[in-house]
Amino acid sequence: MKVVLLIALLTVSGCDGRRVVGQTGQNVTLPCNYDIKTNGAVHVCWGRGEIPKSKCNNQLLSTDGHKVETRASSRYQLLGRLDEGDVSLTILILTEEDAGRYGCRAEIPGWFSDEKHHVDLTVERAPTTWAPSEPQTSSERPAATQTAADQLTTESLLTSSSNSSSSTDEGQEGSMVAVILVLVLFLLVVLLTAAGLFIMAKRWKQLKLPPQQQQRHQVQISSTSSTLQLHQRASVVENVYQIDGAANEGGDYELCP
Repeated sequence: MKVVLLIALLTVSGCDGRRVVGQTGQNVTLPCNYDIKTNGAVHVCWGRGEIPKSKCNNQLLSTDGHKVETRASSRYQLLGRLDEGDVSLTILILTEEDAGRYGCRAEIPGWFSDEKHHVDLTVERAPTTWAPSEPQTSSERPAATQTAADQLTTESLLTSSSNSSSSTDEGQEGSMVAVILVLVLFLLVVLLTAAGLFIMAKRWKQLKLPPQQQQRHQVQISSTSSTLQLHQRASVVENVYQIDGAANEGGDYELCP
């Protein structure tokens, strides 16, 4: 009976209890250390619930003192210095199901020499991000953001309006230039057409007039020749009459030229 009582007392004295509070979505570290300088590197295990007489219940992780041997999930990490006896358990991305008691057991050589540490983890819900802690700052930021947005909107509208007006002016100028070019080309075509018609008419007149003039000249020549013939005939008749008269009178006569 005395031996059983001593063992029970040693078991109770070898356990301690700590309380750790974490928030959902965050990481939390459950502390556990042993004297590595005195005992050297030893096997350590982490489990959920009470620590049994040997090993760990619902074992989550174990190490040989230098490296991790087994791990129930990648959410369980040993981020401390194992070479200094720091075997604190870090749980990543807490959930409400992680709340409860955890046990760390360092297997120290010897009878009833194991170090056992209990840690009670409480998980609280993280505050919602939409509830601002400083109302004035949160109200000022949207105003500044709104002002910046209004400025950007105004600048974009001005830029777009200036671009549209410049493009409209350019389009109008291009239209005016096109109209002017069309008018100039039309006038050139009209002038060239008129000049061509004038030249063709002049040449047509030159081609038509000489035959008429020739005909007129021929008529004039023929009329002149007929007049000369009539005049000569009249002269000849007159000379004949003079000769006849002279012969009748019995005198001399001379021919008139």
